Amino acid sequence: MRIKSQDIKELKLLKHWRIIRKWACKSNGLNDADLELLIYLESIDLFTKNDFKKGTYSYSWDNRRWNSLLKQGWIKVWRERNHTTQKYHIYKVSVKCKQLTARMYRIMIGEEDMPTKKLEKNSSYINTVTTKAISYVNKDKTRTNGI
Repeated sequence: MRIKSQDIKELKLLKHWRIIRKWACKSNGLNDADLELLIYLESIDLFTKNDFKKGTYSYSWDNRRWNSLLKQGWIKVWRERNHTTQKYHIYKVSVKCKQLTARMYRIMIGEEDMPTKKLEKNSSYINTVTTKAISYVNKDKTRTNGI
């Protein structure tokens, strides 16, 4: 069975995308571009640094993004280069990244609610507003329509 655009629309996957993305970024110390790039990299499975560069063309330029994602454990080396037969490293997103994206998908379809504990600790205005928006998303039971 082939999935059609109407099938995706009926699932309402993108209904709360903005607040889910904000929650994921704030809860994990990422910015929007980093999160979207990690989602892209996860979809291509194994990748090189050149693939990463191709994926960054549509995002704001950040020459520290690669090292930052590697250092924070979002990207892992899957195969080391050996300077003879393997001329470059091959990378893969980490389990941490896969767990985050899987959780985001579960939230989008209503299988799981977004926690607000990390955001409630910081009582800044933006966190208060985001927490309120998250509570509205969590109360929205139409997220599960069509499933």
